[in-house]
Amino acid sequence: MPVARGSASERGCIAPNAAVRAVSALDDVEIVDLSHEGRGVARVDGKAMFVAGALPGERVRVRRTRKHRNFDEGRVEELLVRSPQRIEPRCPHFGTCGGCALQHLPAAAQIRAKQRVLEENFDRIGKVAPQRWLEPLTGAEWGYRRRGRLSVKWVEKKGKALVGFREQDPRFVADLAECHTVLPQVGMRIGALAGLVGSLETKRAIAQIEFAAGDEVVALTFRHLEPLPEADRAALVAFGKAHDLAILLQPGGPDSVVPLWPESVALAFRIPDADVELAFRPLDFVQVNGDMNLRMIRHALDLLDPQPDDAVLDLFCGLGNFTLPLARRAGRVTGVEGEAALVARSRENAARNGIGNVEFLAADLAADQRDAPWARAHWDKLLLDPPRSGAAAVLDYLPRKGCDHIVYVSCHPASLARDAGTLVERHGFRLVAAGVMDMFPHTGHVESIALFERG
Repeated sequence: MPVARGSASERGCIAPNAAVRAVSALDDVEIVDLSHEGRGVARVDGKAMFVAGALPGERVRVRRTRKHRNFDEGRVEELLVRSPQRIEPRCPHFGTCGGCALQHLPAAAQIRAKQRVLEENFDRIGKVAPQRWLEPLTGAEWGYRRRGRLSVKWVEKKGKALVGFREQDPRFVADLAECHTVLPQVGMRIGALAGLVGSLETKRAIAQIEFAAGDEVVALTFRHLEPLPEADRAALVAFGKAHDLAILLQPGGPDSVVPLWPESVALAFRIPDADVELAFRPLDFVQVNGDMNLRMIRHALDLLDPQPDDAVLDLFCGLGNFTLPLARRAGRVTGVEGEAALVARSRENAARNGIGNVEFLAADLAADQRDAPWARAHWDKLLLDPPRSGAAAVLDYLPRKGCDHIVYVSCHPASLARDAGTLVERHGFRLVAAGVMDMFPHTGHVESIALFERG
């Protein structure tokens, strides 16, 4: 397995972590489980050790890399007994780059592991279990990532720029030449991007590169900490033209983004099932996996089953990813989102699609909104798509009587399990169905969906 070598300055250190002590002891250990993050789990001297790149059933020689009070971390130095499930990772950077944790495990086994994570969280945290398990929702394994941020670091001793995701040790930028999970227009050009940054006069001032893809346009946004001279701007334009990539500059905060080439950059993706097109800006949140997003929308709407006379509330609605397709099938829909800029974009998208039975509102959903008119209104059905922290604050005052169906889309199984317990124990719902959705193949990330019905 590849192991990052060299000093901190040679490897692109970006943030010291003095609270963690690096050690170098070697241990021969048995891997007995797979952690929720996709690392092998061993027991050494009565303490858990999490081993990146190891699989259950394997015996490995491990170098301890960090010691903590309750657990240790390590990396595989030698594979002594191999799991029959182990496969050869596709990416040459696997084991160093922290972007993927599970490329050495077949896709079907990854899905089983993620479903087990969801099952364990329901059982341990929520004390609930679904009446039925939904078939896992899966899609393309490679080239699926349409949105992300690449870190950039000029390393003086190497005389080169590093462009990539963080290493497994997050203090460092992984020195990538390619990435197979990122859409090929970007993933297969990471080495070329590093060469481009290294050629710039302001190479030390490029902090990150964000990529975002619509159905027709792939855009790169360069975050730069000082003004770019004309020669550097020309080099960026030439790169964009050569690779058919839109180039934008970000000299400050998110609102400072401006197109460099072409003069206007329009990003959008279609949701064919609903005859909806969503426009978005390069730094807006959109689901990372475009194909799975379409499958997820269809899945969520089929579970919620909105009817022409239903009033539906969509909380944490973002750009209207679920809200506008819901409005094609329901009588009345309101989307609520905490970020005012996304609410503005949602309203624009409703207008551009000619959808008039929808309303978008801005509200901090981590705060108590029980007195807001939308929270006091009648809703037949509720859709929740919260951040990792979940929807605990909302569930203090919603759902109100008369709302009998909830679909909960989750990016964190522990918060879903906690909120499922609340809905069952405090609000009288049944957890009718739940399942995983493989939004991030080859990572330990578990996306899931659950259907709740009252009574």
